[in-house]
Amino acid sequence: MKQSAAPVRSPLHKLCQTNIKGCTNCGKCVRECAFLRKYGTPKKIAAEFDPTDSEKLHRAFECNLCGLCSAVCPEKLEVDAMFLEMRREAVDRDLGAYPEHRPLLNYEKVGTSRRFSLYRLPEGCRTIFFPGCSLPGTRPDAVHNLLALMHQADPTVGVVFDCCLKPSYSLGREQYVNSMFEEMNDWLLRHGVREVLVACPNCQVMFERLGHGMRVRTVWEALAEAGLEPERVSGTVTVHDPCVIRNAEPVHRAVRTLLERQGLVVEEMKHAGKKTVCCGKGGGVNLLNPSLAGEWGELRKKEADGRRVITYCAGCVQALEQHTPTNHLVDLLFAPAQTLAGKKKGAKAPITYLNRLRLKMSFKKKKGNAVLRERSFVAQQALQKRRRWKIPFTQILCGIAAAAAGMHWLSL
Repeated sequence: MKQSAAPVRSPLHKLCQTNIKGCTNCGKCVRECAFLRKYGTPKKIAAEFDPTDSEKLHRAFECNLCGLCSAVCPEKLEVDAMFLEMRREAVDRDLGAYPEHRPLLNYEKVGTSRRFSLYRLPEGCRTIFFPGCSLPGTRPDAVHNLLALMHQADPTVGVVFDCCLKPSYSLGREQYVNSMFEEMNDWLLRHGVREVLVACPNCQVMFERLGHGMRVRTVWEALAEAGLEPERVSGTVTVHDPCVIRNAEPVHRAVRTLLERQGLVVEEMKHAGKKTVCCGKGGGVNLLNPSLAGEWGELRKKEADGRRVITYCAGCVQALEQHTPTNHLVDLLFAPAQTLAGKKKGAKAPITYLNRLRLKMSFKKKKGNAVLRERSFVAQQALQKRRRWKIPFTQILCGIAAAAAGMHWLSL
């Protein structure tokens, strides 16, 4: 189906030309990726790209944007960046909205809402803990435990519950993301924050790419540097490095340091570190093309070969545990025996929403707050199309009530 012949975005045009000229059709990236096996080499995709063809615009939304293609490219081409720009081109042409992505965008909207967000800054706060969306919902106790460890070194560390906007970023909603993220970043700077400690790799990437004026580190690096000695346990595990931070070697090392201090043997999979693979949820492909996304999970199952997978992304846990035994790093740090026995699991929706609300209220009630805020800012372009989310939230509460009633019935 042909669309407007408006000029293509300049960044996309440059990336397409670079891939057309630089790609040698060697096939290394194609052998690693089901998406490229379906559509061809970067050279072929770039040469065939037509912004007036909705089918060509759709292709990019089947790419996980994991960056493995760029990592293995002998020519060092920015292949995944080209697919992200294709998504942005689709959004600019009002062709980037898919009903399959609504659950992901609704999840993001909840995270940035006044009801779920909280900025708690103690007096003299210069560092905040930004745990992301998934970890507070699936493992709220771990958020308390991590912040308690940070407070041992610095009691002025604050906590911020908000969404980093990575879902919209990956779906090509560039203007909306820039507006929302800038408002958050500027607010933190105005209130003296100069360092962000993240637990989520997506949050790390967003603060590194869009943030300014603040140092960004992971809690895993901070804990390793502080000499944390977790409860010792024996066993063998393997590590899944989240694809969005495939180049963050200091984070990879910090995670393995913590595991080794715990007495665990870490055996690496074929795809690890810079050559890690996607869990399947990257770019929302699991919603648009579940079978394509599922191939990553099956690859991980094969490479794990029966070993328990440890990762430090709550989203990766949710994707991989459908294929092979998988736990979050915090499970091992705070409940090692239970985790290795396969008895430690994260909460599932809709309980995750209730956990996030409870976690927020517990911190809101704590004494020693110099600054408290619930986020109410919404980017202008979102306001123009915004639909009130009270109905979805009511459905969430009904789901929570039903789940609670079900658990009560099972306990009788």
